[in-house]
Amino acid sequence: MHTPLHPPHDGPNQSLPLDAPGEKELEVGPLAIVGGCGHVGLPLALAFAAQGHAVDLLDTSPERVALVNSGRMPFHEDDAEPLLAESIRNGRIKATTDPAVLEDAAAIIVTIGTPVDEYLDPSVGEFDRALTQLLRQVWPGQLLILRSTVFPGMTDRLARQLEQMGRGDVDLAYCPERIVQGKSLIELKQLPQLVAGVTPQAARRAAVLFRIICPKVLFLRPVEAELAKLFCNAWRYINFAIANQFYVMAQHFEADFHTIYRALREDYPRMQSLARPGFAAGPCLLKDTMQLGAFNHGSFVLGQAAMMINEGLPYLVVQDIKRGYPLADMTVGILGMAFKPESDDPRSSLSYKLRKILLLECKRVLCTDPYVPDTGLTPLAEVLDQADLLIVGTPHACYRDLKCRQPIIDITGAIKSVSRDLEGSSGSALPSGSRLNTVDYGRTK
Repeated sequence: MHTPLHPPHDGPNQSLPLDAPGEKELEVGPLAIVGGCGHVGLPLALAFAAQGHAVDLLDTSPERVALVNSGRMPFHEDDAEPLLAESIRNGRIKATTDPAVLEDAAAIIVTIGTPVDEYLDPSVGEFDRALTQLLRQVWPGQLLILRSTVFPGMTDRLARQLEQMGRGDVDLAYCPERIVQGKSLIELKQLPQLVAGVTPQAARRAAVLFRIICPKVLFLRPVEAELAKLFCNAWRYINFAIANQFYVMAQHFEADFHTIYRALREDYPRMQSLARPGFAAGPCLLKDTMQLGAFNHGSFVLGQAAMMINEGLPYLVVQDIKRGYPLADMTVGILGMAFKPESDDPRSSLSYKLRKILLLECKRVLCTDPYVPDTGLTPLAEVLDQADLLIVGTPHACYRDLKCRQPIIDITGAIKSVSRDLEGSSGSALPSGSRLNTVDYGRTK
């Protein structure tokens, strides 16, 4: 067994600067991350490895484990692959499917969150099943940290379960991640870490651990940290819904939303937080917004309205397209299937919902994405050759200056309009009566 993490002397409710005297030299012992080959666990492991610490990654996927041990990332993360290859070579990172690796860990970070079921309610049973074996393996003095989103109250509930198992001597903390996928290695070094310990000792030990990689930590109670994580994602989801609702309203009155958007934001600081319209999705934002509603006994009208706006946008887009194009006779191409630009992650992407709707309306639907590893996708060149109409699902940077013969429907406003540059107009190729923002690359001056 290894010596547990030593707590700092600072009390709770203080932010702790990284360069506090003597703190960097504290021994932290070996570290294990459960779900270590995933989007949350692997970047975190790389951040610790970059600071010279050994990390064992426990994952249920033999394929991901083999890929990581070969020095290759199972998904895109900026600047991650060279760091992973180096960490594998010097032995600082090792991945395995064997839970026995947890026995030697002084600290275990769990990146298993609370999923939602088909009714968008938290599936607490799945969380419990995932942690059952882990709880049997923890030993006295270990630091156990929950990292992914959990339903409010889960940390204190887990503490009670540990007490009932006679494991009250395990230090339990909740330290949520708040990083943007793809920018993890940058943001882990820049953003403060929220730390919530079930006991003051657990909080102090978790603070020592995270101060290795972040500039400061902020102490909260467990339920406060759990709510902070949900508030963060729900706020972003609602912000996207506001932009989408404004976009739909502008379209209804045949106004150019993107002209309004630019005018609102130009030299006006109070509107800089207004998002662009688009298909707001991904594995966290909707899920966490719905968890917040469930926690508030089903009463989160703002979050539920945001879900209706964001999830309903693909239907509205297709209905508006139908007013201007004979979709039943057309091949339509969708550009971008990831849930956000420059990502290879298709989880919960509304581009797939858009495809499902179009399959009921069009002669044929072709989908393409330069990053998503989906064998059902079509190369961009074939989409450009065969499609009669293009719709931007995900505004990857590579599409911004795309030259093609067919009109492109782009609700995000990210695609550069040649006709706007040449004529000073929106370049709409839609017949009269249709309102979608369309870039027509077939027109000339």
